[in-house]
Amino acid sequence: MELNNEPQANPYNAGYNNQQVSPVITVGEWMLMMLISIIPIVGIIMMFVWAFGEGNPTKKNYYKAALLWAAIVLVIYILIAVLFLGSMFAAFSNL
Repeated sequence: MELNNEPQANPYNAGYNNQQVSPVITVGEWMLMMLISIIPIVGIIMMFVWAFGEGNPTKKNYYKAALLWAAIVLVIYILIAVLFLGSMFAAFSNL
């Protein structure tokens, strides 16, 4: 009987054998990043730095998603403001 010393393929992690694991971000690091994120202007700049700079892929993905949500909310606010101002101008032009 011949022994095979080659590693066996594991069907549960197929495709993940060569993937590097990013370091875990601690709760303290998350709290510090969230604190910095709520500071006006500095927070927005740091969100762009963390999203598009070098660093942990988990942090980068989180801040990319946060920037996308911020952009979506900004567009919705602008649409609401335009609709509100348009209705106000229409209401006052009829007086």
